[in-house]
Amino acid sequence: MVNYVWLGMMICGILVAAFNGRVEVVTKAALEGAQTGVNTAIDLIAIITFWLGIMKLAEKAGIVQGLATLMRPVTGMLFPSVPRDHPAMGAIIMNISANILGLGNAATPMGLIAMKELQSLQQHDKKTASDAMCTFLALNTSCITLIPTTIIGIRLIYGSQDPTSIVGTTIFATACGMSMGILADRILRGLYKRQGR
Repeated sequence: MVNYVWLGMMICGILVAAFNGRVEVVTKAALEGAQTGVNTAIDLIAIITFWLGIMKLAEKAGIVQGLATLMRPVTGMLFPSVPRDHPAMGAIIMNISANILGLGNAATPMGLIAMKELQSLQQHDKKTASDAMCTFLALNTSCITLIPTTIIGIRLIYGSQDPTSIVGTTIFATACGMSMGILADRILRGLYKRQGR
């Protein structure tokens, strides 16, 4: 659906430019946008590589494991159907740890592994998402972020005077988002079970 929205906006822009006799503006904007996208992506490679290295160091130093130990009571409460020693729980904790550190790129592979492991726990219907899978999806998409590395990197690239000034508001906004995601998961799960499905 989003693709159709973008396509519609592009077609409208081209038609308006053609109607006003300024089609060259569309071409120029497309080329400049592509160039900006490539430059930003290349600049972000260094920042993301740096933070992935920090994540690896934190993992080797035991910081990630310590964070995982601190999170065990919370993850046990959020995922009661997942055994504590199951590989799914380890992948969930690693995914959440990466998200907390603002490393969405590092979190994605762990998220895929977690979903695969959660699906292996399904006994009967492998095509329907389990409660744990729904909770994990809500938590993964709205997880609290303590260090928004990508946004700080983009602000740094574009010459922000204080690229880290957004940390406090990011923590607050992502904490609110995560709380609402977990709350919505619990409410919708209760409604679904009440309907006898």
